[in-house]
Amino acid sequence: MTNDKLLIIPQLIVGLGNPEPKYDQTRHNIGFAAVDALARAWQIPMSENRKFHGVFGEGMAAKTKIRLLKPSTYMNLSGQSIRAICDWYKLPAESVLVIYDDMDLPLGRIRMRLSGSAGGHNGVKSTIAHLNTQYFPRLRIGIGKPEATNTVSFVLGRFSTAENQVMSEVLKLVAEAMELSLRTGVEMAMNRFNSRNVGTIEN
Repeated sequence: MTNDKLLIIPQLIVGLGNPEPKYDQTRHNIGFAAVDALARAWQIPMSENRKFHGVFGEGMAAKTKIRLLKPSTYMNLSGQSIRAICDWYKLPAESVLVIYDDMDLPLGRIRMRLSGSAGGHNGVKSTIAHLNTQYFPRLRIGIGKPEATNTVSFVLGRFSTAENQVMSEVLKLVAEAMELSLRTGVEMAMNRFNSRNVGTIEN
């Protein structure tokens, strides 16, 4: 049984990334950047929470109680942090919305889904393993594909100046999508934002 026919309103929004300063502003940490942008927009203070193994905050957005999380467990163990919060607050998996990078999406695009496989993303793989289900919503942020074959150095690299301009607009789009998800549900946000493109980089 899937959750496709349910009205899914997020109670926890998680951005995936790695905690050390050397990973700041890298492509693989765009999930962290998205949560930071939401925290600023919604004026939600974020602080280290050892019980949840991450940087955590809670507040109100779109007249809804919302929690934000950046796991400190490193990408491959993201699910540990997410599970700790779900156990503490008794949150169902479908109320957890996970934001992460995707090389299969072009830069400037976002894509939302109600469920799905990990698609090769270790942070999502860990989340599925710890929640024991793949039925939780997610928002993927396109980071583009590398020209060469070294994908590790690509995802752990930083955006160019031109790319950062595009990503700045993408994060605004993410905030709009999350606002709509809180007001009317994830499926409505999917219908509105999955076709949006904030632009490409001119060669």
